[in-house]
Amino acid sequence: MPETVDWIIVGDFNLFRSPEDRNQPGGDLLDMYLFNEAISFLGLIEIPLKGRKFTWSNKQVSPLLERIYWFFISTSWTLSYPNTFAYPLSIETSNHVPCAISISTKSPKGSFFHLENHWLEHSDFYSVVQQQWTGPVHIINAAKILIAKFKNLRVALKAWKVTLSNLKTVIDSIKIVLDFL
Repeated sequence: MPETVDWIIVGDFNLFRSPEDRNQPGGDLLDMYLFNEAISFLGLIEIPLKGRKFTWSNKQVSPLLERIYWFFISTSWTLSYPNTFAYPLSIETSNHVPCAISISTKSPKGSFFHLENHWLEHSDFYSVVQQQWTGPVHIINAAKILIAKFKNLRVALKAWKVTLSNLKTVIDSIKIVLDFL
């Protein structure tokens, strides 16, 4: 697949990427491995499905739910359309959940996380990082584990930042005094 071409691949693959793609145990681990290997080999990036975890149900009393619809894009696509995601539509009579793809060229604007250099010198910083980084994450996919750990760390550092003294104000005051001198 050419790296400079915008690709989107959408479909009912009838395959899972991980055991979490089913609400009940089962699924062929070799098929999962081969599916993930093909995705990796092709350099595809999964489009997130917003608002629903599963895309198929057997509609039984105790239903089997599975994620079998997948949405992938090329690296080039992420640059052209950075705000692309899939979302489920309402299900009427089928046991398949219809999905739509939302494509936008504008990235969502959120609050940015800024690591302050002076945190590295604080006596509690490394213990906060270690505690969050070694905390349990109930995900099997290695890439998703890494993302979850960074998200958890960001949340913890933002909360920890609030407990620090008002160091920024002190530094600004010292700068004013130094400018005066």
